[in-house]
Amino acid sequence: MPTVTTADDFGLHRTHLIGVAYRLTGSVADAEDAVQEAWPRFAKAQGIKDVRGWLTTVVSRICLDRLRSAAVRRETYVGSWLPEPLVTTSEDDDPLASVVRSDGVRMAALVVLDKLTPDQRVAFVLHDAFGMPFSEIADVLGVSEAAARQHASRARKTVTGSAPPPRAALAEQQEVLEKFVQAMSSGDVEAVLGLLHPDAVMIGDGGGKVRTAVQTVTGADKVARFFFGLLRKYGFFPAMTPALVNGDLGMVMAAQGEMAARVTTFTVHEGKILAVYDIANPDKLGHVEL
Repeated sequence: MPTVTTADDFGLHRTHLIGVAYRLTGSVADAEDAVQEAWPRFAKAQGIKDVRGWLTTVVSRICLDRLRSAAVRRETYVGSWLPEPLVTTSEDDDPLASVVRSDGVRMAALVVLDKLTPDQRVAFVLHDAFGMPFSEIADVLGVSEAAARQHASRARKTVTGSAPPPRAALAEQQEVLEKFVQAMSSGDVEAVLGLLHPDAVMIGDGGGKVRTAVQTVTGADKVARFFFGLLRKYGFFPAMTPALVNGDLGMVMAAQGEMAARVTTFTVHEGKILAVYDIANPDKLGHVEL
């Protein structure tokens, strides 16, 4: 007798599917839409033996289509493209806590994934992060198993060569960021420079709609000058609410005066800020409670 699928069956795997879709697309909206789009297909299906595997395959195909569309949109995108931030306020209470605990969804890790082609990203994430066999990945991509392996291999070389440092403990992140905010608030240039890694980078994503860094700012001195330039322009250091952003400590800021709303997160390495990611494009903040 065929197995009848139910909403309860689907619900059991929803968080897993959101995690897969978000890591594939880097978009909260696309991840939620992909999972929602999978539901009617699942509801009509019968005789599914491996529900989790079946749903993962369907969601991955939907995400592949969205990745290919996004690749076309990026050709005319203004400035740097950053993933949509996944903001949580409590690891204990938030249903997406299990998603953000993974190192693979850190902003720094997702930025590396953005260097891959859609097919490479899907093959790499599904195999290396979720253990999907290449025979099933080939079915998702519509290619041979050998081609799927090649996509994953090429992706792995890119990721390995650009891999971010391990995630710093939250206590270390908090200590560094508190000192940074204090130094910025007091205008202490030397203290700010001392808290920035020599190889620090600042990447902003305003999508051409709001002000942030259009090009990547590289080097501690230039990053410090960028921040102090904002301080001089707006005449104040903005009030920001601490939050977990993709599992790392970050800040959420509502619009203040002429300064647009934004989510900013950091990579802390060796007790210093190695990277700053400033997501200000309003199209990428619709899901964030500001």
